[in-house]
Amino acid sequence: MGRMPQVTARDLIRFLKSQGFVEQRQSGSHLTLSNPDGAISVTVPIHTGVDVGRGLAIRILRAAGFSVDDYLSRR
Repeated sequence: MGRMPQVTARDLIRFLKSQGFVEQRQSGSHLTLSNPDGAISVTVPIHTGVDVGRGLAIRILRAAGFSVDDYLSRR
């Protein structure tokens, strides 16, 4: 497994959308995305000027069904 780079919320959301996830709702500074059939949903915190922590980014990717290597190869 490769090392997860520092990512912004925008980059993470862009990746998830490119993999078929769509915006479901936004509550304050948290955006919830789900896959087309609605079986998987993930919430990404959107804080301007602050990167998403590596550990949190990995947890979001895993909850969405992806690994760090998937992210690194498809971004």
